[in-house]
Amino acid sequence: MKNFATVLKIAPAFLLASTVMHAQKTDSLPQEKKIEEVVLIGYGKQKKSDLTGSITSVTAKDFNGGATSAGQLIQGKTPGVQITNNSGAPGSGTKIRIRGTSSLSGENSPLIVIDGVPQDFVGMNGVSDPLSLINPNDIETFDILKDASATAIYGNRASNGVILITTKKGTAGKFKVNFSTVTSVSTKMGKVDVLNAQKFRDFVNTYAPAGYKTKLGNANTDWQDQIYQAAWGTDNNVALSGGIKGLPYRLSLGYNEQNGIVKSNSFRRTSVGLNLNPKFFDNHLSVNVNAKGTFTDNRFVDGGVIKSATYFDPTQPVYSGNSNYGGYYEWLDSGSATGYNVNANSNPLGLINGIRDVSSVLRGLGNIQLDYKFHFLPDLHFNVNAGYDYTKSDGHKFKDARLRPGFEDKGSSNFYSMEKKNKLLETYFNYVKNISAIKTGVDITAGYAYQDFNILLPGAITYRGTGINSQDLNFETQNTLISFYGRAIFTIDNKYVISGSVRKDGSSRFFNGTRDNVWGVFPGVSLAWKLNEENFIKNISSISTLKLRAGWGKTGQQELPALNGNKPNNYPAFAAYNPSYQGAGYQFGNEFYFMFRPANYNPNLTWETTTTKNLGLDFGFNKNRITGSIDVFRKDTKDLLVYADEPAGGLSNASWQNVGDMKNEGIEGSITVIPVKNQNTTWEVSFNATHYKPVVTKLKDRADESFNMEVGGIEGGSGNRIQAHAVGYAPNSFWVYQQVYDNNGKPVDGAFVDRNGDGAINTKDMYYYKSTTPDAILGFSTKVSHKNWDFALSARAVLGNYVYNNAASNSSLQSASTNEYLQNVFSTAPQYQFAVPQYKSDIYVENASFLRLDNINVGYNFGEIFSKGSNLKIYAMAQNVFVITKYSGVDPEVFGGIDNGYYQMPKIYSLGLNFQF
Repeated sequence: MKNFATVLKIAPAFLLASTVMHAQKTDSLPQEKKIEEVVLIGYGKQKKSDLTGSITSVTAKDFNGGATSAGQLIQGKTPGVQITNNSGAPGSGTKIRIRGTSSLSGENSPLIVIDGVPQDFVGMNGVSDPLSLINPNDIETFDILKDASATAIYGNRASNGVILITTKKGTAGKFKVNFSTVTSVSTKMGKVDVLNAQKFRDFVNTYAPAGYKTKLGNANTDWQDQIYQAAWGTDNNVALSGGIKGLPYRLSLGYNEQNGIVKSNSFRRTSVGLNLNPKFFDNHLSVNVNAKGTFTDNRFVDGGVIKSATYFDPTQPVYSGNSNYGGYYEWLDSGSATGYNVNANSNPLGLINGIRDVSSVLRGLGNIQLDYKFHFLPDLHFNVNAGYDYTKSDGHKFKDARLRPGFEDKGSSNFYSMEKKNKLLETYFNYVKNISAIKTGVDITAGYAYQDFNILLPGAITYRGTGINSQDLNFETQNTLISFYGRAIFTIDNKYVISGSVRKDGSSRFFNGTRDNVWGVFPGVSLAWKLNEENFIKNISSISTLKLRAGWGKTGQQELPALNGNKPNNYPAFAAYNPSYQGAGYQFGNEFYFMFRPANYNPNLTWETTTTKNLGLDFGFNKNRITGSIDVFRKDTKDLLVYADEPAGGLSNASWQNVGDMKNEGIEGSITVIPVKNQNTTWEVSFNATHYKPVVTKLKDRADESFNMEVGGIEGGSGNRIQAHAVGYAPNSFWVYQQVYDNNGKPVDGAFVDRNGDGAINTKDMYYYKSTTPDAILGFSTKVSHKNWDFALSARAVLGNYVYNNAASNSSLQSASTNEYLQNVFSTAPQYQFAVPQYKSDIYVENASFLRLDNINVGYNFGEIFSKGSNLKIYAMAQNVFVITKYSGVDPEVFGGIDNGYYQMPKIYSLGLNFQF
């Protein structure tokens, strides 16, 4: 789709780069002095030693190597933050959770702010993860705000934490060029443990009826080998930085191409970034201009390919020997209008080659921030931040008429697009003054924010070879946020720090015709005691840092799941009429017409609110050769946003409601040790650990103790779900029957424990067994540099992580005796010998605890090999090196805890070069 030549995409940027190189040959400004480490705290910054909230900062020097999306840079690097890959497909991105979950049906992802521009929570057609549109090589720091005393300044979107991403800036000084290139090869981790051809023949000959035994073929096909490939990739970046007559700048260009380990899957991203940071009026006016543009081309693989490769009969050949269905072997049915068995799995290669699903996405993100220091009162600053985020996608899904995917429609072409616009205007005053007479530093901020989100989805058009074409209705929606906020920080005698903030948010999402529920107020307060500044500790040379922190705050939640696809639910509280969906038209004669119908709504809907308490300790010993922190916290969420049943008489049998409460208690900690530090060698070791325990404390009013809300849809049967929310248990707990075993430890087919002892087996005997919440999340990293050599590795462990193995539960003796075709089975099927699938048995809920070596790399720095000030480094790297687990599936790290056709994470081997001059 729109296969533009890469050179055309980035040529304008290279022309600008050549102009900059010609304009500057020498230093234009003297080198700036190194300043004390500071972190962003939202609408300002603060010295790390003065922080009162739970905030972690991760800088570029500690990023994971080889990351192709922003989230992968900090995977395993900080306590309380769990980052799970959406899949192994290139460009698929990550899911980020800070201190677990705080909502049942609302959004659980943190608010992400890029260079001062808050992002939305809406997905994008034609993109697996909108964050993958940002080039990771342009990112300088992540500042992660975890507790409510730190996040309350962001109010209604901060219940799940806030991540502040700062991109790299130019620095005044001599012109510099940094060029890096990486070439990689990706391979699969392993294969789903299904039967090979000979074992499947034995299975069918042992358990199948006579009529099905004759369906066996003579081939020996490993269908998983057929769909997977060794995939190459490359990531190339060049950055130009320096200063021209007082204008610090940084221009970056990047091109990333990743091919997926499943055939035909690919992702290409071209990016351009420009940062300008001039100062005017004798340094009283600071200007920050950030502009980023990305172009991505995607080719997606159909979601059924991996499932088909798992289940397709291994005794059948890839090709049929005739031209039907493109020559690929398919299960036939003479009674079907199409000639193939509609119940059978599709040939996985026929799916790959029969569907071409491509998209092109353009994104432009930019803002200009002005900070004016008043001449008559230099302690007072006025800050204005204006930003614009624009994304446009176009996609085309083509199904070949000759192959099974498009055979019934005689081929089809679906064209879709989407457009998002995010406008931002923020202004605030900031007053910073050190009042020496009372030994107190004052930092006061007061501001206003306006943000508007507009989404347009033109109706997708599908053309079919049968002539029966269709077009969806156009969809356009808008959501507006208006906020007033303030914060005051008092630092007394460099020992005691008091911080308080409040934000008043107004959201159009809760407009019900009145302003009753539109506004919410979210306060936060925190304290810090710098014990190391007290006289009774100050003279203890071994103690470098010792600080107690305590915080309390309230934050909000307004995000609801999309109505359909990526259509946000912006008016759940407002009475409105909407056009009916496809398939719900009203017939007049031979024509069907879309009608307007009343939309279901809840005028009483309001904010989901989370109150967080946090107690922390920061420490540093031996001149900060040993540093770390420990935090304990509790989050209480009330008025949970849940799509729940409602009494008869309304427009629907269910609606969005504020119906429940939840608590989440936890502890997290980190420690970094530098055992060796001298002129030639430095060795650093870091470890972090997190434990939290979310529990639902209330659901619907007047509901009895057996009430639950089923979630977690699975493959097999009709409408089966394997998880549930219930009072007294973790969200997404597995709701299952307890399997009965014989004296030899073999599961008894269809036999479950009568847990309530009433002599009958029914849903009253189901119980809540484990959940997707792990007992502990651990992260470990170490790096060693010796002279010109450096070595680093990072690893993660998740303990008490449980996953439902849907590939195993969908396998039974029925797989060789139903619907006139043969379906391969998981390796446990011959052992269990279940006549039919037992989807609800707890035998399929497996311990998926694991230890994963994420990254290992070694590099050599040649130093000033070409000229003074130049630098050349080469390195080798391996990612996803190994996983140690008892889980019987391919990968134990499955977001959501249900393993069904998961696109596994690849093993990646890379060689890279970095050159600076």
